[in-house]
Amino acid sequence: MDIGVVGLGRMGANMARRMARGGARVLAFDVDAAARAALAEERGVQSADSFAALASGLSGARVVLMMLPAGAVTEGALAGLLPLLSAGDTVVDGGNAYYKDSMARARNLSQRGIRHVDAGVSGGVHGLANGYCLMLGGTPEAVARFEPFARLLAPAPDRGWLHCGPSGAGHFAKMIHNGIEYGMMQAFAEGFALLAARKDLAIDPGKLAETWRHGSVVRSWLLDLGAEVLKTDADLASVAPVVADSGEGRWTALECVELGVPAPVITLALMERFSSQGKSDYARKLQAMMRAKFGGHAIIKA
Repeated sequence: MDIGVVGLGRMGANMARRMARGGARVLAFDVDAAARAALAEERGVQSADSFAALASGLSGARVVLMMLPAGAVTEGALAGLLPLLSAGDTVVDGGNAYYKDSMARARNLSQRGIRHVDAGVSGGVHGLANGYCLMLGGTPEAVARFEPFARLLAPAPDRGWLHCGPSGAGHFAKMIHNGIEYGMMQAFAEGFALLAARKDLAIDPGKLAETWRHGSVVRSWLLDLGAEVLKTDADLASVAPVVADSGEGRWTALECVELGVPAPVITLALMERFSSQGKSDYARKLQAMMRAKFGGHAIIKA
């Protein structure tokens, strides 16, 4: 049972390791030689130094898992890989691609007789040890080809992975998953900010977070991670108040507008991330100037 993996970043490399440790033979490629070298000592993982070497090194009906950033990087890799594939092969896109792009890609590949699976992947840097949650979209035949590897990647063979539906369903499910994640993180962050603001009550946020982990209705892995941070760095003095967004939250917000389905918590959590990136600065400056004009209020200089 062998599989090709293209893209050996933090997620791709660890997914290659987990499948190899589960008994699969993994042929791995990355344009970065250092990324390939990092897997040199991993039993069951063989490095390929080109798309041609990867394609020729896989036997039978080939399965290739792509773990690359969505957009130009994925498109470039497909352009290099597709001429080397044949009808009956399966391409699995495990990146955070926009689901409509995945639907279009599946249609295009089907014209060549190549199967496509869009795989939403959650688990992050902890996936190697704990397993990955997999949300799969594609035809039953395409998903069946990837199923043996999904069982190795998931926390257990019989749970943590799902054939969500036709092409696009996997990446759509992951998009909504990330939107929910935005809202949950925002709620936790706001709650602990309120706790920190009442210093007179002397609540230890780390100890409270640890207490909430046991029996509370808000217990979750995100709370576990937050508790781990707050135990050692409750003031967060060395951390800049800037939160990046990967794009999935934007797609989720756009989807709620297109469908007319209200999602105020997710949307506001996304707006808060934009604000943390300095994208509210101009509006705040203008508000300060307007306030000075109508009320003579003082302006705080930059």
